[in-house]
Amino acid sequence: MTICNLYFSSCVLLLLTSSWRAASGLPLRTLSPERCEQCSSLFRSLLLNISGLPDNEGLCYGITSSKAVVKSSAETVLACAPTQSSGCMMQRNSSFSESECMRNIMKDLAHYDAVIQSYLRITPVPLLNPTLGIIQDLRKTCSPMADGDSDSSEDVAQMWGNDSFINRQEMCKMMRGFYARLITINRAMGYISSGDHRM
Repeated sequence: MTICNLYFSSCVLLLLTSSWRAASGLPLRTLSPERCEQCSSLFRSLLLNISGLPDNEGLCYGITSSKAVVKSSAETVLACAPTQSSGCMMQRNSSFSESECMRNIMKDLAHYDAVIQSYLRITPVPLLNPTLGIIQDLRKTCSPMADGDSDSSEDVAQMWGNDSFINRQEMCKMMRGFYARLITINRAMGYISSGDHRM
């Protein structure tokens, strides 16, 4: 009984914190089934691309830490949660918003687009160019903004210092974090593609 009460209390806290998410005043669109399938395919490609980066010697050679870091300020995990709990029972998330989920996903992509571009300016790593290309395709193709992707990317240039090893270490941690975030995003895209949130 105590576990159930604790679980219920944490669910109430989650619901309270999710209610403060700010809504965007910009016109948003939902993805057509064809576009949703195209975006899902691009996200799967990005996940496969990223999965090999942390183990690649060109990027992470000599780095023994397996730490993962997510520095994006997007609330993708919260915005894209397909279910919520009520007591000890799982129910459909009646407050799930496809456009809010996609907006947070695009915010994540804008962050990693800026991170990779700023890193490539100081350290040419050809291995990251295909990753950057997929991210930019996703931002053009899958943005929920009616007028295209107008999410502003954060200024990340100050995160890189003069020590190339420390920079590579940071980039490795961020790519591991990005991989974890992409697993969440791919699950969210599967949920959106299924149409369950529209029932």
